[in-house]
Amino acid sequence: MAKKQPEPQPYAKPDKIQIRGNQIYSPVRKTWLQLTPEERVRQEFLFVLINEYGYSLYQIDEKTPVTSRGAAQARADFLIWRTPDAKKRQEHALIVIECKADNVTISLKDYVQGANYAQYEHARFFVTHNHRETKYWKVDDKRRMPNYDEIANIPHADATDKEVNELLARLKVFKEDEFAKLLHECHNVIRNREKLDPAAAFDEIAKILFVKVYVERELRAKRSRKNLFSVGYLDDQLGKHPLNTLFGQTKEAYADDKIFESDEEIRLKPATGREIVKLLERYNLSETSEDIKGIAFERFLGRTFRGEIGQFFTPRTIVEFMIRMVDPKEGDVICDPASGSGGFLIRFFEIVRQQILADADRQYQELKIKVETDKKLSPDKKATMLREKFDAIQATLDHDTPGSRLWKLANRCIFGTDANDRMARTSKMNMIMHGDGHGGVHHHDGFLNVNGIFEGRFDIVLTNPPFGANVEPSDVVHESDVRVSSETEERYAKEYDLYTEALARVHAAVGKPIASLFELPKGNGTEKERNKRVKAAKIKTEILFIERCLSLLKPGGRLGIVLPEGIFNNPSLAYVREFCENRAFIRAVVSLPQEAFFSSGASVKASLLFLQKFTEEEKSDFDSKHTEANAEVKAMNADAITAETARLETAIAVAKAVRDAEMRKALQKELADYEKRMASTIAKETRALLKERFPYPIFLYEAEKVGITATGEQDQNELVPNDNQPPGITKTCLELYQEFRRNPEPFFLAGEMG
Repeated sequence: MAKKQPEPQPYAKPDKIQIRGNQIYSPVRKTWLQLTPEERVRQEFLFVLINEYGYSLYQIDEKTPVTSRGAAQARADFLIWRTPDAKKRQEHALIVIECKADNVTISLKDYVQGANYAQYEHARFFVTHNHRETKYWKVDDKRRMPNYDEIANIPHADATDKEVNELLARLKVFKEDEFAKLLHECHNVIRNREKLDPAAAFDEIAKILFVKVYVERELRAKRSRKNLFSVGYLDDQLGKHPLNTLFGQTKEAYADDKIFESDEEIRLKPATGREIVKLLERYNLSETSEDIKGIAFERFLGRTFRGEIGQFFTPRTIVEFMIRMVDPKEGDVICDPASGSGGFLIRFFEIVRQQILADADRQYQELKIKVETDKKLSPDKKATMLREKFDAIQATLDHDTPGSRLWKLANRCIFGTDANDRMARTSKMNMIMHGDGHGGVHHHDGFLNVNGIFEGRFDIVLTNPPFGANVEPSDVVHESDVRVSSETEERYAKEYDLYTEALARVHAAVGKPIASLFELPKGNGTEKERNKRVKAAKIKTEILFIERCLSLLKPGGRLGIVLPEGIFNNPSLAYVREFCENRAFIRAVVSLPQEAFFSSGASVKASLLFLQKFTEEEKSDFDSKHTEANAEVKAMNADAITAETARLETAIAVAKAVRDAEMRKALQKELADYEKRMASTIAKETRALLKERFPYPIFLYEAEKVGITATGEQDQNELVPNDNQPPGITKTCLELYQEFRRNPEPFFLAGEMG
């Protein structure tokens, strides 16, 4: 017979979590509980409160009612009092703790629940926690709900009243305009003190920001209370430039990503570096909302580089809309061939990650309901089943395990490239700040294949290509553009059948104009005219990007691209529109207001084009109908063409016979003009007939309010559901599009389109 284990002494400070079989011990309740995933999270956080924050068991209650509305209602996971005596006197608790299982992504309703519990208890702080995230909040019971604000931390047990009040006064979350202003202040300090140009000054800010994010993550992982990214820490260190010591550690941590050169340093005077740290140290970037960081960062980038390097950035409200329009799902592979600061890639990562976590939660909750309602199962069996399911799900979410769902998302599904090395580096750093997915981002010409970026590979392409620039005939493919390591070539050749062929095409183009890789520069006309045009003419980059994006897509893949409005209504660009129609469904065209990109430095009126590339079956059907329509139109015009051609050829022969050179040349020109005119007529009639035989509806929308003003401030937004929709907008553009895709007929009947 097994010897009975002695119970732990009441309120002795526990030195480790106690687990026996399917039970876990609660030092607060002084009892063994079923070892469910939720209970484990709770007891592990209790150890954090005791061992890291210094609270004693005499200050803590567990699963305590915060209202008198029944024992089963409104029970906080933990209540923490300022002192043991305060708990004895049954004063109001200082802190309310709400714990969730790790698969649960803590949502707004969890924050509201924690706030309500804190409100009932008159607590000044509450915490929402699982292993994925811990958020700290202050509560203002003088305000009506919502009366809580996110802060940096909760007080430690030995905190003085002054330190408690400082925590209450110091908000962790700051608005994007505050962050953008802060970055501009840092930028100005560097420019004024170091006399650097805007781009060089930005490079130094980027290094220091990256150091800050790295230090914050290390401190959080090690649960350290000492902030190394502070003026106080720098002043305590030996050496001339302690900030470069931290930068060296940061470079080492990300050495495999090759973000910085091995000899790269922070090229600022120590006093300048110290001033930047002083400005940044009170903000926690790792814990700040991705939206706030993203909007502020891109606003700062747009203002800094406006006119400097010709780089414009997509407002986050438009990024959000375009992402939602293409509706990403787990397993989709995305590319942005002009990735800039990485806005599309970052938002894709966030949305799909959220889907994965929500699905993991759904799987666990389904089993939990089934297990908890099964009266045949013992409590021990229930705990075992829940824990096994939880552990199995967690294994699929381990970011560091090759093959897991989150590993695949970060390492196999996100690709981008930018021709500007500063932007490529910024994009990688921006993605690391937001979670991951940076490994597929490269500094490379977006028109050329590199590593995992090649034709026929992507489910989604989203991009805002540079406008107004030209690809010159002198822009040729260089050997350095196509050089990859043997290891890289072997990896992608093994993973993708298309890779070897795609790389061979670019190798074959070395020394040739980049435009020669594309069909669109050739335009319409005879083969001789088309080839001459490629060799001699400039072509707008946005036109090449349309073809590049369609080529990158898999059959059935979705494209969202920002384009100048001239692409849609300029008669001379009809061939570009026909090129798209021959390869993809035009799903939607959304016209943006003139000022949509003013804050980023662009004045061109733009529209958003959404295409879905034909599947192989759809392409075959389209081509067949196109061939049939063309043959019918030619047949209908054949007699007239034959007669007129014969008449002109006879007249030319007569002029030649009588040696009337002037008449012969005039008649030859008339014949050439006629043939050209009839070719155009046949093409137009063929296109009209084809649209009758290959019909599909196109969603058209003209937006007036897109969430951003001409100066970059927040504005009303009619693109996606939000809290600041214009008056009278009952359904946003996204909601209308979703309805349209389900059933377009009511739109035409009601006249809502266009």
